[in-house]
Amino acid sequence: MQVQPYLFLNGRCEEAIAFWQKAVGATPGMVLRFRDNPEPSQIPPGSEDRIMHASIKVGATEILASDGCAEGAASFAGFSLAFTADSVGEAERTFATLSEGGQVQMPMAKTFFAATFGVVQDRFGVSWMVLAEA
Repeated sequence: MQVQPYLFLNGRCEEAIAFWQKAVGATPGMVLRFRDNPEPSQIPPGSEDRIMHASIKVGATEILASDGCAEGAASFAGFSLAFTADSVGEAERTFATLSEGGQVQMPMAKTFFAATFGVVQDRFGVSWMVLAEA
């Protein structure tokens, strides 16, 4: 059994996947567009080229994503994705990239539980906790 995050990016899924490739080394997997749906009645008008379902891998973790109904701004409240880097340098580079167009919520710093730790909301509104273990 596994639990996977499924993010609905309201029309920005393709952009987010490209950004996460750069920021966290995400590797795209399956991508299904709404036009791939064999039931035309289930395709929202104007969404044929949008992503209905995608999977990306970050390390050993698979994250699922979609453009959803692409209505309004995406909202990601009450959770964060935790990224554990192999080194302080990697954590700092990842944090800096995720911060581009985003908002730092807690700057990177040494803590009692990690060599460095910080929290950033990326440009898509997804919160990331980035750390390198002590």
